[in-house]
This record gives sequence, structure tokens and C-alpha cells, in this order.
Amino acid sequence: MSYKTYINLPVDNLDATKTFFTQLGFKFDPNFTDTQAAGMIINEGHSYAMLLSRPFFHSFFPHKAISDAKAQVEVSIALQCDSKEAVDALIAKAISAGGKTYNQAQDHGFMYGHGFEDLDGHIWEVFTMTPPANQQE
Repeated sequence: MSYKTYINLPVDNLDATKTFFTQLGFKFDPNFTDTQAAGMIINEGHSYAMLLSRPFFHSFFPHKAISDAKAQVEVSIALQCDSKEAVDALIAKAISAGGKTYNQAQDHGFMYGHGFEDLDGHIWEVFTMTPPANQQE
């Protein structure tokens, strides 16, 4: 079975967050974007990050407190790239746009990864992976 994925993230300043991710090369679906939310396309037709103003996000979960992603980690979002260069390029764009890294790049031979925190502290892991030869088609 296959599912479309919508990752919902609370943000403090929707306009600043949209600007940040636009600088990283992401686009937004106008059908899922208004003054309270922005549907950021991760994989056209399959995966989106729904960036929701904090009050709008909380309206879905009024019985729970919203985590402060700058102080705690609740989830990390992993994005697979085609190459090590693509990983490094996205990290550089994130830093240039106001994000920050939380670790050093990790090279494990078959997998290379790095990561960044967005303006709200959400963790985005960026990696490329080459499966072992016995798993390649």
C-alpha cells in the first residue's frame, strides 16, 4: 500500500519560514497555502510539509502543549538527495538562509549525511545513500 505524506509542523512566523524554504529551492502548492498554512512540496504529488502557524497548529491538538523544537527534539525529517554534492549544497543554502547545523557531516562510505535546523528548530537530516553491491539492481 502507498500513502501520500503530509508532515505538519508548527512555525512562529509563516512568512519568514516560507522565505527560508524558498531560498532552499522548495516550492509551495497554492491549493494548500493561505495566511495560516503553507503546503511545501517535498515530492510533487507524494510528500508535503504543512507549515502551520502555531495557533492554527494548536487548534488541531488543543488538549496538548506544542513542543518547542528549539529546546526539544520530537521528530526529524530526513530528505534523501542524489549525491554528496547535493547534500552539501542544500546544507549551504540552509545556513545562508538563516538555519544552522547541529552536527558535522558524517561519511559512512555507503551513506553520507548532514543536517540543519530550520528557523523554528525543526531538524532536517539530509543524506545520500548507495546500497551495498549485493542490493543494487
